[in-house]
Amino acid sequence: MGVSRLDVFYRRLLLTKLFIGGWGKPEDLKRIFEFRKIIGDREKCKYLVPEDYPVYINKTEEHADCHIHDGFFISPLEHLVPGILPPEAVKARFQFIVPKRWKKNRPVCIHLAGTGDHFFWRRRTLMARPMIKEAGMASLLLENPYYGYRKPKDQLRSSLKNVSDLFVMGGALILESTVLLRWLEREGYWPLGMTGISMGGYMASLAVTNWPKPIPLIPCLSWSTASSVFTTGVLSKAVNWTELEKQYAINSVYEEEIMKLLGYCGADSFKMGPELVRNADSLEHLFGLSGDDRESVGPKFRTGGEIEAGDGVHQFLSAVNSRGTSLDTLPRPHANNTMDSAKCCRPSLHRESISFMKGVMDECTHMANFSVPVDTSLIIVVQAKEDAYIPRTGVLSLQEIWPGCEVRYLNGGHISAYLFKQNIFRQAIYDGFNRFCLKYPNLH
Repeated sequence: MGVSRLDVFYRRLLLTKLFIGGWGKPEDLKRIFEFRKIIGDREKCKYLVPEDYPVYINKTEEHADCHIHDGFFISPLEHLVPGILPPEAVKARFQFIVPKRWKKNRPVCIHLAGTGDHFFWRRRTLMARPMIKEAGMASLLLENPYYGYRKPKDQLRSSLKNVSDLFVMGGALILESTVLLRWLEREGYWPLGMTGISMGGYMASLAVTNWPKPIPLIPCLSWSTASSVFTTGVLSKAVNWTELEKQYAINSVYEEEIMKLLGYCGADSFKMGPELVRNADSLEHLFGLSGDDRESVGPKFRTGGEIEAGDGVHQFLSAVNSRGTSLDTLPRPHANNTMDSAKCCRPSLHRESISFMKGVMDECTHMANFSVPVDTSLIIVVQAKEDAYIPRTGVLSLQEIWPGCEVRYLNGGHISAYLFKQNIFRQAIYDGFNRFCLKYPNLH
């Protein structure tokens, strides 16, 4: 299947580099990987979040068809891995949109945010309000760490600086989703489900792997791992490989220590290094990217100018950067600058960095590294056939990882599906909830 020309064109409007700060502090990566081994096992997580974890509503607005409640709670990640979240992200904020009149039961769907989806307007307007009108279904919109009110002061728009911040975001959202699902259960809502578009779909999928009960899951425009997004998808051309390669070469802890912490999916990724580079070269030709485009996505980036088309319609992680260590603060294994320079210039460095990226991404985002959801027949995946952002070639399919799940394919690419197919996403949500009610009518 080909890739969407609109996806390729849209990516080229983005002149910011991805991961401009690099991989992230080595000590943060080590803590994240150790925690991933816990959170990837549902049995180990049973008691991480107390049943009565406190959640607060601090504002309510009345509208013609619904009540909109603003709420907050402290992210459990702050208690479990102290200091890993930026201070601004410790308080988790959400908006709960409840119909004035229910049509059947009291269903609630939690929506996790895609890239650039700050605050709540986009999800409220495109999904939550139509869902009240069409199905009498409530929506709970959780704000991602690093976005909206939870955005660090030194962060530009949606741009996380470091690779590690994506993993911190994922760990936080898994735990925060558990808090909200338990709170909704206590408040008597039923049935409950989860959804998200692009990055939001990935995060919703991760959250459901940790939930100990059957639950509808509708991930839209996402797949089994984020690794292909940054190694073979169109966004791989916007990654700041120069900085990542320098850090990987100069600080031996990435190669000598962190690589050993990677699980099966990660370790297996390193065998694919040469193939990934070949794929990258062939994609470069396919997308018509020149050598200049590969090294620098645009001259305006160097002079401080920026084009951020829609700041998030491009969805999955299109401007990911974070706080973290700069090259100057990294420990240097050699005092001899000549040796450092030689190491930075080794011919295999680009291939090694791509392989390391695939390894760390698979470690923290590959669904095979997490528990299988309790009932995979309640999962409806909506995918675009020509998605250039979320490549499906060369990675395990969700049907292999989650036997019994349903995959629905849309014509077109990532961007066109996001812009024009929201009604299909909503229908998949209704179908998933109906399937749950037929199969588990007494499970509440």
